[in-house]
Amino acid sequence: MADMFVKSRIRGDKVTLFIKAGCPYCRNAMEMLKKYNFRPGHLQVFDINGLEYIHDYFQQTTGQRTVPRVFIGRHCIGGFSDLENMYWKLPGILQQIGALQ
Repeated sequence: MADMFVKSRIRGDKVTLFIKAGCPYCRNAMEMLKKYNFRPGHLQVFDINGLEYIHDYFQQTTGQRTVPRVFIGRHCIGGFSDLENMYWKLPGILQQIGALQ
């Protein structure tokens, strides 16, 4: 069930964040990404607060159950610190997957 939930939301040409509302790291990740000119619908955010089975799934598949879980295309790049670490190459990656206008 969790795998269907996650896999149905990630796409090769989108950036998908799984967050918990009120999490400062999630808020920072969203603020960083909102600076880019995404095509409509190509930045998706899903609040998984209270959905422990999703966190369990992320633990099994990514080795982490923390949020945010950031997917660029179909690839999980990690969390906010991982997003920060790739900040300088992010525009090129987003352009490459077709997420930007």
